[in-house]
Formats: sequence, C-alpha cells, structure tokens
Amino acid sequence: MPGLRGPSDYSQEPPRHPSLKVNSKEPFNAEPHRAALLSYITPIDFFYKRNHGPIPVVDDIERYNVSIGGLVEKPLEISMFEIRRLPKYNVVATLQCAGNRRTEMSKARTVKGVGWDVSAIGNAIWGGAKLADVLELVGISKYSSFSAPGGKHVEFVSIDKCKEENGGPYKASISLRQAANPEADVLLAYEMNGEILSRDHGYPLRVIVPGVIGARSVKWLDHINIIEDECQGFFMQKDYKMFPPSVNWDNINWLTRKAQMDFPVQCAICSLEDVDVVNQVKATIAGYAVSGGGRGIERVDISLDGGKTWLEAERYQRRNIPYQSDDMNNDKWAWVLFKATVDIPENAVIIAKAVDTAANVQPEKVDAIWNLRGILNTSWHKVQVRRASPGMNSNL
Repeated sequence: MPGLRGPSDYSQEPPRHPSLKVNSKEPFNAEPHRAALLSYITPIDFFYKRNHGPIPVVDDIERYNVSIGGLVEKPLEISMFEIRRLPKYNVVATLQCAGNRRTEMSKARTVKGVGWDVSAIGNAIWGGAKLADVLELVGISKYSSFSAPGGKHVEFVSIDKCKEENGGPYKASISLRQAANPEADVLLAYEMNGEILSRDHGYPLRVIVPGVIGARSVKWLDHINIIEDECQGFFMQKDYKMFPPSVNWDNINWLTRKAQMDFPVQCAICSLEDVDVVNQVKATIAGYAVSGGGRGIERVDISLDGGKTWLEAERYQRRNIPYQSDDMNNDKWAWVLFKATVDIPENAVIIAKAVDTAANVQPEKVDAIWNLRGILNTSWHKVQVRRASPGMNSNL
C-alpha cells in the first residue's frame, strides 16, 4: 500500500518501555506488571503488546488510504483526511488477548501459545470514526444485516506479514450486522487515550471491536472487504477457537468450532503477586473484572480462606463514583475495578471471582475449561499470601 508497508524483518521495531515483561521478542509480545492495571485507563506504555510479525512502517501518511470493496454497491478508497472528517467518537473499551492467563492454564496441562500472566488486557479511550458511518459511504445502511449484493460479513485486512499466513497479512472478520450497528461502537480508531495511535497499537488506523477478543480488532488497516462468508484467514479458521479438554493435536477438527468472538466473564487480582508477603494485618485486595458483549459486572466475590467463605468487593469505574451494573452512564465496554480492605490471615489463599449481569460466573477450576490453545482461562484467580513476621523482609 502507498504510504504504509509491512517489513519482512525486525530491524525497524519501535522503542518500548523497559519495565514490560517480554514474553517473546520476535514477534514482540509483552505485558506490564499487574500493578500497572490498577488505574481505570491503562497508560499507553503499559498496554499489552500483541503482534504476529514485524511492526509496519508509515513512509508517507498523505498517501495512506483504506480500500473498501467486495460485495458493495459503491467501492471506494478513503484517506485519513476523509476519515477524520467523519463524526469522531470516543469509546472507552477493554481489549483482552484471548490468551490472557495462559501461563496459569499451562500449569494444569501443557498448552501451545505465548505465555501470558494476568496482564494481556488493558482499558483505553479509543477515538475515531464509527464503522457504521464508513459503511454508509459504500451503500450499506445502518442496522443492515447484509449488503445489496449479498455480503454478510466484514473482513479487516492488515498490512503486516505473519508467518501463520505464510508471509501474508493478518485478517479477521465480524458480522455485517454488528459492523453496521452504531450501538455496537465498532470504530476505525486513530487515537488512543487522546494521542495518535502508537505503532505498536496500530498506527495509523486500526479496528476496535468492543466486547470481543482482541484478535478481531485488526491493526494497521489496509483494506475492508464485504464478503458472503466468514473470513477464511488462519486466525479465524485455525486459531482462537474454544475446544473441550478431550481435544488434542491428534484429533482436532477446526471445522467443528466457531471462531471465538465475545469473551467470558473474567477477573484477576492485581494488587498481589501469585505468591506474596504482606507486612501489615490490613491489606487491599484489588484488580479488574470484565465481561464480553457489553455485559456489566454484577458482583466480585473475595475469599480469604480458599473459597469457604466470601465477602463482596467494592466496584467502580471512575474513582469515588460507586458502580451500579444497570446504570446507563457506565462505560459498557470497559472493565470494572474492584477493591476490598481486609484483615489478612497469617497464611491465606485469596480468591477473586466475578459474576456478570447475565449471572455468568467464573468456573472454580481450570481443568474444566482447559483447551489445547490455552485461551479464555477464566477460572477463579488465586494468590497465596503470607503475613510477614516482625523484622521479616517482605521481599523474600
């Protein structure tokens, strides 16, 4: 594409914050330490980085444009200048890699994929044009389920080069029904937290699909295709699908499962490490809770005794404003933070589990949801905590 190119090597990678936990260098995949997730809006430097190849390079932003074609009446090419002239929306939305908490799942049984702790997730203010407005330019009305020539899906194609696509671009799709619905808040985003997108996060233009696993929010957008059937790319057909524990690499049949879209209810403790020591009797248990599809968080339960008894944590999005799951003023696509100040026993297994507004609750054990790709680990999050004795070094 004129103005934007996908390199074939890693010689032009952008700088990254030195405190990130690097899970793979080429391609670069990294997450922040979990304590960085205790603020409602995740700083750009500490927003997880998920890549499948070298980071694309913009040579000339004036020449960059996105082509929109396929089963449409009025195909077009649209420039950044024209996209910025469309009404701008700011959407607060949480993105989560489907492999978040994969490392924990792999302790039950080995899985295949990049190892992630609890921080392959972040919450940001995304700014850009609604995809529903852009689709109107090619003759697709808002709230449409199909285009006049028969398109039912919207495919997003990147400019990057992925080994899984044999050197071709990353691609994914969503239904046209979702794409053309302005209430779904699907964006062509050019800003993140009020700043121009960084290269790691999709500069100059990316898709944001709220409430859906991050794999569908394609970065470095090259073209948009209106197609009859779901995208046939690797990451839609042979990855990011939820299989039962009985499926292994010898008997897997990718055609038996749909591509994963919404993510299930999830929460994690971020104020403590998996094994930690505290110096005082009172401590704050804090972290995030989130559910896909725009579902709110009805409750976060905390246990200090391995799940025998429970107490309910305080929930909030913006500080000093109590969160109510049915409040129309909530950020419906964003996570909910929780906290509870408790007396810590001398030795404790502390657990957090969330319940969403559809009464979906996290499963107790990872074994029940184990899958060979290690995606969607939403089991109860547990940390082991010991209270320091007088004079004990808590860093030990």
